[in-house]
Amino acid sequence: MLLLLCFTAVFSFAQEGLWLLSQIDELGLESKGLQIKTTDIYSPGQPGLYKAIVQVGGGTGSFVSPEGLIVTNHHVAFTALQRASSVNSNYLNDGFTAWTRQEEIQAPGYAALSMLEMKDVTDEVLAAGKKISDPAEKDKAINKKIAGMTEKLEEGKDDISARVTEMYNGKQYILFVYKVIKDLRIVYSPPLSIGKYGGDTDNWMWPRHTGDFSFLRAYVAPDGTGKEYDPANVPYKPDVWLKVAKSDLKEGDLTFVIGYPGFTTRYRTSNSADWNLNQNYPFSIKNFKEIIALLHEVTRDDPEGWLKVASLENGLANGLKNYEGKVSGMKKTNFVQKKLDFEKEFVAWANSNPVTKEKYSNLIALEAKEYEVIRKTKDRDNVFGMLQGLAGVEFGVAGTIYITVKELEKPAKDRQPGFTEQDFKEFAEQNLQYNYSNYYEPADKALLIRGLKMASVLPPDQRITGLDYIFNDKTKTIEQFVDEAYKNSKLNDPAYAKSLCSMTSKELEALNDPFIRMAQAMYPMSEEINETTRLFGVRVGEIRKQYLDALYEWKGMSLYPDANGTIRFTYGPVRGYDPADAVTYHPFTTLKGMVAKNTGEEPFNAPAGLIDLYNKKDYGRWTDPEFKEVPLAFTLMADITGGNSGSPVMNARGEIVGVVFDGNYEAMISDWQYDYDIQRAIAVDIRYVLFITEKYGKAGFILKEMGL
Repeated sequence: MLLLLCFTAVFSFAQEGLWLLSQIDELGLESKGLQIKTTDIYSPGQPGLYKAIVQVGGGTGSFVSPEGLIVTNHHVAFTALQRASSVNSNYLNDGFTAWTRQEEIQAPGYAALSMLEMKDVTDEVLAAGKKISDPAEKDKAINKKIAGMTEKLEEGKDDISARVTEMYNGKQYILFVYKVIKDLRIVYSPPLSIGKYGGDTDNWMWPRHTGDFSFLRAYVAPDGTGKEYDPANVPYKPDVWLKVAKSDLKEGDLTFVIGYPGFTTRYRTSNSADWNLNQNYPFSIKNFKEIIALLHEVTRDDPEGWLKVASLENGLANGLKNYEGKVSGMKKTNFVQKKLDFEKEFVAWANSNPVTKEKYSNLIALEAKEYEVIRKTKDRDNVFGMLQGLAGVEFGVAGTIYITVKELEKPAKDRQPGFTEQDFKEFAEQNLQYNYSNYYEPADKALLIRGLKMASVLPPDQRITGLDYIFNDKTKTIEQFVDEAYKNSKLNDPAYAKSLCSMTSKELEALNDPFIRMAQAMYPMSEEINETTRLFGVRVGEIRKQYLDALYEWKGMSLYPDANGTIRFTYGPVRGYDPADAVTYHPFTTLKGMVAKNTGEEPFNAPAGLIDLYNKKDYGRWTDPEFKEVPLAFTLMADITGGNSGSPVMNARGEIVGVVFDGNYEAMISDWQYDYDIQRAIAVDIRYVLFITEKYGKAGFILKEMGL
């Protein structure tokens, strides 16, 4: 009985799940040590801690002052710092401090989304396709209904964004309405040698000693509306902001995280697991490695070039290690075979009575047939996708403009999902310019040459047929073709690119621009691939929806939806873990450990001023009473994934104790499964954030603003 009670206590305390805010009342949090009411976290239409959380820069941030101050990760703010930097003012490398509000600099291209409302609209959405039997036509009807709902809410409101997001593969639809704050400015960021201490060597690893944080500030127009940067804008006044914890954090303390996790695949079958392990991940790993090596080569001994490609390289390196960890974890745990074994039990259950047999017994086999369709053209589709995203800025911009114009010239009912006049207008007027923040011509040319060479050696049955005019021209090499294209195109100029957005497809074609011509030549295949991909998504989505029905009917379990970029709640205690036999990791690291790693050379090159603080033991008020050192980072059992970067970690009283910035390498297959024994979130301790800001950065005014 005692063993059973202990087992139940551990597993009820460390709760798996990326839960919707509307589900947190079901989690029994008060019995697990929560010292505030769940309504203090979330209650529809009422102020709650969720109001302090924003989606920003592909990650998450949180308001920590009544003056719109946001704390997030250094790596979330990385691109903003890179875009604002130059060789002479390298804020990315050297850090940045705005001593006054007037000195705060723009975070180019960044916006913060603050959730105003979430509402279940399942009945309304599904009614649109209720009488349609064909899955593809049903999907079109549902998307049309969703577009109408969101457009109505956004009409005439430049700072409102409405999104209807499907949960459980379309069993549920939730409307999210956001206030869009379009003017973000950089307030304080430590140098790269703190914000990315350990670099890619330590990335995804524990023990960790990275001060991965930055402060931004949100600004709005004087009337409170979200407007683009304007000197007349004023700091945003959030309804709720987080307070810093008044007591020290200890092992075993209950913590919880609210953030915007990206995507998980917890309910996928062996078909999806096998596809990713043996097709998707290996291609991405090889592709990212080669591009990183290429970027290093073309920017060698070129600080300006490196600064231009730093954000791209940083993102690729992060994704590379993530995919490598997933492959390692899936192989080590024999993950696909475990899925197959589970599915044998599932099919046996489905076949156990006539009703479930008719509904569910053939689901896995039907899904496998859909994967066979995309398997036939996987090499072509991989290269085609890479050409659209990782083959240089000029060709990427040309493709985006041409394809979008072609789609918008169609009747609305015939367009591919996601193409709207409003989105294209925002792209042209706001986002297009930021494509050029990473523009460095030598790297751009090298990426396009590499992509075209990959396309040129595809097998005959998987050719990208539109590009044959390049490969069949024996008078010039691919290198010569690319050189001429860059000489003859004006798409290195953002203003010129913007002017193309108001043209028709015929006018674009008449320009005879080499990159527009490539986009035009590839467009028929783009339509073909997009339609195949859409139909695959529709058909497999319907199968996955039925599979979830079956799992619930079979196991009777409570399910949280897979992460999909919407706000989620997760929780668990501060806890270390045992990654291997005779190896135990404690849950806290300290400044002492950071100094012990220091070599004076990248990526372990702590700044001299920080080493000096350590040597003098000049810690101020930031010494942990137990460690007698400045706490640096900690691990917790919250269930997170990409997109949670920058999420606040809160204690049982709802006070901020840290900022999530990573997960551990041993649990890199966490997008596929949660492992109670080894999966941990890694957070920078708020005490280290404040120590660096006050003692190293001399920016005590930020702490004062936070109420300290």
